[in-house]
Amino acid sequence: MFGYEKGAFTGAVKQTLGKIELANGGTFFLDEVGDLPMSLQAKLLRFLQERVIERIGGRDEIPVDVRIVCATHQNLKELIVAGQFREDLFYRLSEIVVTIPPLRGRVGDAALLAHHFKNKFSAHEGRSLLNFSEEALAAIENHGWPGNVRELENCIKRAVIMADGPQITADDLGLQVSSATDEPINLRQVREDAEYKALVKALARVDGNLVKAAELLGISRPTIYDLMSRHGVK
Repeated sequence: MFGYEKGAFTGAVKQTLGKIELANGGTFFLDEVGDLPMSLQAKLLRFLQERVIERIGGRDEIPVDVRIVCATHQNLKELIVAGQFREDLFYRLSEIVVTIPPLRGRVGDAALLAHHFKNKFSAHEGRSLLNFSEEALAAIENHGWPGNVRELENCIKRAVIMADGPQITADDLGLQVSSATDEPINLRQVREDAEYKALVKALARVDGNLVKAAELLGISRPTIYDLMSRHGVK
């Protein structure tokens, strides 16, 4: 990460710039920052505070101007409580936080992404007429997708390859339909949530075709435009 000087250790036959120094003037992306060992967290904190680095075996402080972008699947605040992540480093890194919900928390996205990946892999395999069965779409919508988009992509790729007929079935996906649980909320909220979910699911199932979505919902085109406007669906 910080580079090293020639002769700094056995095998260091030439000066080597570190990843941070190579990103000077650009963006440095640090993936899975929650997995950094404490010793490296301290070194990273010093760099963030002073914006200088020292190569291993070197004595000069080298200024580096980079934009830091980090990602993690872990809850850093829980790691702080557990003593596995430095609190001062957390506040240095969390100037702007973008929380990306899991796939299971985004209504309709699984079906939309499934259509995208199906089109992508079908074109690659020369099977452009391949479609999902209703059971397959239901399985996709109800699966929890613990592996998020990568799991979905691999699942659709496998199904495109394994499907025998013109349709991808639930068996091709290797998924089972699970029943959803109801949440006790007031009637108005139930109605609005059900309306929104039905609208988004219909649009996802027909890959964004408004005419087909209106037919699926049993409403007119002006009505679906009104629903989309009311629920902020674009």
